[in-house]
Amino acid sequence: MAEGALAGIRVVEVGNFMAAPFCTMQLADLGADVIKVENPKGGDQTRSMAPFIEGESSGFVRLNRNKRSFALDLKAPQGKQVFRALVRKTDVLVENLRPGTMGDLELDWPRLSKENPRLIYVAASGWGQDGPYAKRPGLDIIAQGMSGLMSITGEEGGRAPVKVGVPLTDLTCGLYGALAALAALHVRDRTGQGQFIDVSLFESGVSLAVWEAARYFATGEVPKPLGSAHQISAPYQAVRASDGFFTIGATSHPNWEACCEVFGVKRLKDDPRFAQASQRHQNRRELMSLIEAVSSKQPVAHWVSALTQAGVPCGAIQTYDQVFNDPHLRARGFFPETPHAKLGAVRQIGSPMRLSATPPQLTRAGPLLGEHSTEVLRELGYSEQAIQQLQADGVVRTSQ
Repeated sequence: MAEGALAGIRVVEVGNFMAAPFCTMQLADLGADVIKVENPKGGDQTRSMAPFIEGESSGFVRLNRNKRSFALDLKAPQGKQVFRALVRKTDVLVENLRPGTMGDLELDWPRLSKENPRLIYVAASGWGQDGPYAKRPGLDIIAQGMSGLMSITGEEGGRAPVKVGVPLTDLTCGLYGALAALAALHVRDRTGQGQFIDVSLFESGVSLAVWEAARYFATGEVPKPLGSAHQISAPYQAVRASDGFFTIGATSHPNWEACCEVFGVKRLKDDPRFAQASQRHQNRRELMSLIEAVSSKQPVAHWVSALTQAGVPCGAIQTYDQVFNDPHLRARGFFPETPHAKLGAVRQIGSPMRLSATPPQLTRAGPLLGEHSTEVLRELGYSEQAIQQLQADGVVRTSQ
């Protein structure tokens, strides 16, 4: 197998739940050696989250693939010494503890950068490292609400707020952290110096408001929920069929005319309400009523086939059992299996980053707690006697 793009880069993660682990998963998939430092008493809290397979969290073994687990007590003086020794041989550190926690542990950026001036330190948090909200607890649903995402999600005119189905701000924050870390590694190649990176759930959520900012900054209009409809294009939304829904995205004039042909509503081409893209969006309720009067008479498969043949972007709305068995994804090998020390083969979601020369490699599922503690200590130069003493003192935990 080709060497990973980030081969030779060591990453240390001190993380829980989503943002930091998702960030380091990207780096691990690209070939970085990711050492996940966990509390010996239970580890990452994701380990306790259902569903479980033979006692192991199904979510953990997928979110923490390609990593090594080092169970180390960072509150113990000996644990701090070991961690500093590890940092001296580390390129990137990623943590998502509440701001100030690493300082309380005496393991924050100002101290660790003295140990290793080349260190790149990524701090992921709910609100950022400073500002009025910095000390608040940060969770995805809170960030989704505060960032405006929940104000535009849900049905038009709906009463109850709706969040995006996945923890979007957590995941986006992790991606921004990985991107920033790669940029900082590139800078370090030129300067020889590391740097501190501050990424937050809140700002990650707000950064996604591209069309919403365009509208508000231009007109002062406050965006509202549109259901599945697009902010500026129509028809671009879910459409009713006789047996469910499908999506279409007729963003260009040729696509619009092809839609009219497929749905048998050629008269709409000359209707002044729908002549221009802006008019189609402005009058989308009337437009969709006319389209669905036809579309609701045939099943999803019929319309997807007809629209695809006409060159109109479209697709069925799939449930996850369909997604995880999708023939296109299966043909592209997007659900590989990785070995786990206890569970055997574990099916994974693949990486969307398909590099031709140095592709992502999924080599192992998320590790057992402390599975690689002894291995990491040996790499740091600790003797077998010293390792046994650290274990006896409860500073380090190893898996059996």
